[in-house]
Amino acid sequence: MKKYLVSAAAGFALVAGICASFAEDVVVLKPEQQTVVREYIHKQKLASVSLLGVELNIGTALPDTVELHAIDVPDVRYKYTVVGDHAVLVDPDTRKVVQIVE
Repeated sequence: MKKYLVSAAAGFALVAGICASFAEDVVVLKPEQQTVVREYIHKQKLASVSLLGVELNIGTALPDTVELHAIDVPDVRYKYTVVGDHAVLVDPDTRKVVQIVE
């Protein structure tokens, strides 16, 4: 019985670790922040940059040559840029795309 409890505990720890790593990659913006951020970005009319050979997805790290712009919205730590006509939110610490703004 003890063997099964140890195995079950190890399994739960593994699942908890996997879930925690996924939770770090999820953008958590309140619905009202989503709207304000989307409107802010669209009003800025930022020129699109082209990144040849880079597939734009959540988790894609942008090169240092891409300029990231601050978002003037309270409690939003992400920056943004426009890549191939898609506005993207970027984690300024990792330069990874965390959300593609529709």
